[in-house]
Amino acid sequence: MFKKIILALGSFALMSPIAHAQDAAVPAPDSENTVVIELSTGGPVVIALKPDKAPQHVARIKQLANEGFYNGQIFHRVIEGFMAQTGDPTGTGTGGSKYPDLPAEFNDLHFGRGAVGAARTSDPNSANSQFFICFDDCGFLDGQYTVWGQVTSGMEFVDKVARGEPPANPDKIVSFKLQVTSADKSQ
Repeated sequence: MFKKIILALGSFALMSPIAHAQDAAVPAPDSENTVVIELSTGGPVVIALKPDKAPQHVARIKQLANEGFYNGQIFHRVIEGFMAQTGDPTGTGTGGSKYPDLPAEFNDLHFGRGAVGAARTSDPNSANSQFFICFDDCGFLDGQYTVWGQVTSGMEFVDKVARGEPPANPDKIVSFKLQVTSADKSQ
């Protein structure tokens, strides 16, 4: 009888809200650290920024988003099973913003599907404005590139981005903005 009571209580616990502590531990979306992107393939693509893991990279992304820097930029390097790269105003993969390069902020975040990382040259401290979104698990990049965000919804639109290095008909970012802008906060 005692075993039946324990099993019944265990089953009840599994169904109760207390048993879902991991769900309760998931924080509500932080609108000041959320980017919303519309792509030529559709959208929205929502990215949760990681300021606790890559503060300088996140600050740069926010700065460029507020300036409209990414609007209209193409995906210039898209490799099936790997990633889609953008953020170069020249569309060649060799350009960046007018701001200085950033120091590496390698962290313990995993380059899994939907991870957003800073593109760079062979110099770890050369990230600027270019970034990539992983299509699949890219764990081989862990600890070697800076993860600054994670797609939380809309990966189906990223999956549709035309492949190529460069793509024959590249897809582009229609709009790239913070969910909450500085103007929104002052109201």
